[in-house]
Amino acid sequence: MAKRSDHELLVVDGYNVIFGTPRYKALMDEPDARQLDHDPFDRARELLVGDVAAFAQGRYEPVIVFDAAGNVSPEHPELRRAGVRMIFSPTGVTADTVIEKLVSECRRQGREVTVVTSDNAIRATVGGIPVTRISSAMLAHEIDVLDCEREVDISDRRHGKLTVEDRLDAETLAKLNALLGR
Repeated sequence: MAKRSDHELLVVDGYNVIFGTPRYKALMDEPDARQLDHDPFDRARELLVGDVAAFAQGRYEPVIVFDAAGNVSPEHPELRRAGVRMIFSPTGVTADTVIEKLVSECRRQGREVTVVTSDNAIRATVGGIPVTRISSAMLAHEIDVLDCEREVDISDRRHGKLTVEDRLDAETLAKLNALLGR
């Protein structure tokens, strides 16, 4: 049995986000993605997993649900990457059904849950307390904001003064100065 997290559950409708946002959809149209021996969704899924991991960090327990209803291959079990649980719906079951089940479990537990999808049917079905709904476009926007903030942080670190003094907390710096007689 999986350990219950204290964090709010974040349920992402994987293919809805991939097909609904240029950030991920563009990866499927690149030349490498069209090779016959390569799943065109791999790169988009990997980017989504990394983005969801960054978005969820410290606040959510992230789950991405992918619709494998038309996939007869049993090679897509439940996986975990970068702290993100990925669920591929079983053959004959839609991702919508899996998402609805996850939300129902949260409701029974009194646990908060956020669902990311632009599918109006899912949004209507899972709506209500304690469910927050975020559109695919809003998630992509929030991830773009995180990317910009990370770039600024990296830039600041590159151009910042990198002395030992700058990296020490105030208490440690005071002790060091006392030892040095300053």
